[in-house]
Amino acid sequence: MEHVDIAIVGGGPVGAALAAGLQNSGLSVAILEARSKLEAPDPRALALSQGAYLILNRLGAWDTLAAHATAIESIHVSQRGGLGRAVLTAQDVDASALGYVAEYGDLYAALAKRMTDCGATLLTGARVNAVQATAGYGMLRFQHEGVEKMLTASLVVLSEGGKSLPAAMREEKDYGQSAVVCTVKTQQPHAHRAYERFTPEGPIALLPLGDDYALVWTTPNAQLEARLALSDAEFLAHLQSAFGDRQGRFLAASHRAAFPLKLALAAASASPRIVRIGNAAHTLHPVAGQGFNLGLRDAWKLAETLLDTPRDRIGETAFIQRYEKTRHFDITGGSLMTDILVEAFSNQRFLLKHARGAALILLDLVPPLKTLFARKMMFGAQAW
Repeated sequence: MEHVDIAIVGGGPVGAALAAGLQNSGLSVAILEARSKLEAPDPRALALSQGAYLILNRLGAWDTLAAHATAIESIHVSQRGGLGRAVLTAQDVDASALGYVAEYGDLYAALAKRMTDCGATLLTGARVNAVQATAGYGMLRFQHEGVEKMLTASLVVLSEGGKSLPAAMREEKDYGQSAVVCTVKTQQPHAHRAYERFTPEGPIALLPLGDDYALVWTTPNAQLEARLALSDAEFLAHLQSAFGDRQGRFLAASHRAAFPLKLALAAASASPRIVRIGNAAHTLHPVAGQGFNLGLRDAWKLAETLLDTPRDRIGETAFIQRYEKTRHFDITGGSLMTDILVEAFSNQRFLLKHARGAALILLDLVPPLKTLFARKMMFGAQAW
């Protein structure tokens, strides 16, 4: 293997989705994955929008994942210490579910199966050290089985595995927060309801997963070590105080892990032959659960763009610009929405707190507004 049409750096969920989307396209595709095994020991649960469900279904991955996913039929949004709340339901948008929740490992297993079955060349244990671009092709240098190798491609796609390669950034923001994640058991059954609870420290998300809830608790970094060091009983008591009793008492919690939170957006490609998708292109705060869904839409749109482009035009400057134009509004809108939610709901100024409450009440009482907001959560910033 010396040259391919498409080289994908990173065989994580987004890279795997792109490879699956190119099955039967007639294009030669190579995936370079740094891990030696296609496993994902990641404790996070992911909120999958209805739009993500549709993409996964079209890619043939949903049949494998369905047994491990839990539907979200309603979302309860509120703020601690202030009036106002809104409840979004699947009926508001005439859908069977607003989205689904699945463990990262189950999601990756379903997409990895499609990646290995789609006819692409998969190299595991391949660590990419450098990417260069010329007018005619992109070039990769990588280590595989102790040997330095080279591969050229009409288009190089930097996916999750491309995060380690330097990129010019158009926006970076460290929130000074981390997400504490685990599963928790509540006194009352979840009835397929998710919660987004805004507190002065940051949002708390409860996502229905199996019979329990997946918890994503935004925590200031200054409090992180203390929160992780709490006993289970102390942790649940603190969570009860912050969240309230809408689900009755919190009864148990699994092992806790933490992940730093930031906003990072890569600049538009400055050269032909190279494009970024997924976490290599953007990292968002987990509020509203948009991160993976945005990356999955990247993969889907890039596959569509590739299928609509003559083979000898793939990777040219016009191709890169056309793809990035299709994604600009969705990425910019999604990142702006999450950033505004984090900043606006963490501000405890008197007038702003009451304005937030009024906005939540308005959202709950005006059906067209509720439908529009729900559709943007389900299908991205471009949804109307």
